[in-house]
Amino acid sequence: MLREKGVVMFSGGLDSRLVLKIMQERGYDIVALYFKLPFNKNTENEVKKFCKKQKIKIKIIDCTKGRLLKEYLKIIKKPKYGRGAGFNPCIDCRLFMSSKAREYANKNKISLVASGEVLGQRPMSQTKKAMEIINKKGFELTRPLIELGISGRSRRKQIALARKYKIKYPNPAGGCLLCEKNLKNRFRLLLKYNLINEKTLPLMSIGRHFINSNRWIVLGRNEKENKIISETKGIKVIPKQPGPSAWINNKKLVDKARKLIKKYSKHEIKEFGVLK
Repeated sequence: MLREKGVVMFSGGLDSRLVLKIMQERGYDIVALYFKLPFNKNTENEVKKFCKKQKIKIKIIDCTKGRLLKEYLKIIKKPKYGRGAGFNPCIDCRLFMSSKAREYANKNKISLVASGEVLGQRPMSQTKKAMEIINKKGFELTRPLIELGISGRSRRKQIALARKYKIKYPNPAGGCLLCEKNLKNRFRLLLKYNLINEKTLPLMSIGRHFINSNRWIVLGRNEKENKIISETKGIKVIPKQPGPSAWINNKKLVDKARKLIKKYSKHEIKEFGVLK
């Protein structure tokens, strides 16, 4: 007998791991839908390992390139439902993912789409208002944890369920760069001048950024960041003595980058290399 199919929007956190197990227990043939988002911590390998161990199929929706990246950036740039304390348009982001989950479900003739949302757990995206907006847009989701009476920020009930299902889970941690208050102005300018694309995504979370209109310099602060800069496509200004490397989006910025490297270097810089 064929089991009814279901899709679970799977972040890899405790709540979504529990929903996978709950829906399995209810007899569904589950597909875990993982959204690889441009400004979120990439946990793709971790979720793959978990799904393999639990014998659950996984589908990766990669929003870090191509058409999906352009569509996502458009939403981030002009959200309909406001932002949080940072540059984070959480409701619009949730709508985007819910719409893609529903598209995938419809394409594969699956009626059920579930999520690990808990009412009151997140101040912007997991509120009654936010969930009503998603439902009204036609992306109504099954929310098993809410059905079980779980609400608020306490994880006591979820931890008890994790013990029941004998599953491990990561500690909760903020993974979205858009929520970082200190990066708000950076994202505002980069999106205003359309500077974020598939090539520049690795630079979002690193370095010192100098943005003047559509001219942009990123300066590494340590060896790890210098390595990321050296591996990012574009023009790089790299000192031949120990010091910060620079990524620039315009060759006219070479002299400016050299001055900044000297300013932020702990050592005297005498020679530079320019890579394209």
